[in-house]
Amino acid sequence: MIKAIYYKEWIKTRWYCLLALLLSSGFAGYAMMRVARVCSLKGADHLWVVMIQRDAIFVDMLQFVPLFLGLAFAVVQFAPEMHHKSFKLTLHLPIRASKALASMLVFGGAVLLGIFALSLLIMWAYLHTVLAPELWRHIILSTLPWYLAGVAAYLLTSWIALEPTWKRRVLNGVVAVLLLRIYFLAPAPEAYNGFLPLLALVTLMYSLLSMLSLSNFRDGRQD
Repeated sequence: MIKAIYYKEWIKTRWYCLLALLLSSGFAGYAMMRVARVCSLKGADHLWVVMIQRDAIFVDMLQFVPLFLGLAFAVVQFAPEMHHKSFKLTLHLPIRASKALASMLVFGGAVLLGIFALSLLIMWAYLHTVLAPELWRHIILSTLPWYLAGVAAYLLTSWIALEPTWKRRVLNGVVAVLLLRIYFLAPAPEAYNGFLPLLALVTLMYSLLSMLSLSNFRDGRQD
């Protein structure tokens, strides 16, 4: 049954998955082209000097891309089912409703992580050829909170989309904005290094919020 749910989610989101993959990889590739242009014009030495003296990471354009992709993924995955009231069909499957929803969230989270991992791989594939390990790690580590924000946006938007009442959706939306703000509070590169494991754990716990919306849905709460 879990495999059937995964297949259903793939059929439903496959075109968005492809689009998200192209967008994420495209932005990462374009950022690397900009770095390569700097290297070709002024040399890798200049790149090193700018990174050390100005603490530049050259990939700032990627900051909100994961956030947007995570938010949009949740909308594509859950909003149509809630709008057409077909989500209740999932609750009638021969499997616990919480387990079915968890499977849907695992699918979405796994797809997003795969897309984000490919973007990081694209950056690493180029950066490690022109920068010392300390410098390319500096760039990669600085982007990790942005990608965690993408996963958080997916989980929080899922929580909002699954909520059956608009009043609670608005309240949940305000809470989600405040929570997502945490991922962008410290603009300095590698500012989150000591906080990353805890931030990742907190991000994972956002998946439990969708279970609250599921409970409200099953209880038949309405505006």
